[in-house]
Amino acid sequence: MQALFHTKTAMSKATTHQNFKKPVLRRGCQGEDVIELQKLLAHWGNYAGSLNGFFDTSVEEAVIAFQHRVFLKEDGIVEQLTWLALYTGAPSSMPLLKRGSRGQNVVRLQEVLKASKVYSARIDGIFGSITEESVKAFQKRRGLVPDGIVGSYTWLALSKVPH
Repeated sequence: MQALFHTKTAMSKATTHQNFKKPVLRRGCQGEDVIELQKLLAHWGNYAGSLNGFFDTSVEEAVIAFQHRVFLKEDGIVEQLTWLALYTGAPSSMPLLKRGSRGQNVVRLQEVLKASKVYSARIDGIFGSITEESVKAFQKRRGLVPDGIVGSYTWLALSKVPH
């Protein structure tokens, strides 16, 4: 099989085209776009089925697993944010988090930090000093600048932690 695509090329195409438009796909769809989806899911290790162009339950399960990995809504529907993440292999819409941040994204962060064994405090959705120190430890372990701020590179590294 020919190389599917090069991540750098796909990323630059996906992020530099303001009108990045792909069709919304869900279970029951079929055709060339579904084959492209199956190839992307296979490329990222989420799909081992046949490249047959049918969006069945196995494709839907693979989409949900991929969406989970990149912190997207886990609904099995492939819309623009999911397409973008599939092309780049990275979370596509995560906010910058730092000390003082609060909410569901901080909960996600704390859960993944706990899974990576650098965070052992209560998951409370509050980015305080313990979360900041855990982020720094995680960043250092992954070869990132340990600044305690969760930006795109840290989200990418977090997406690679089984969670």
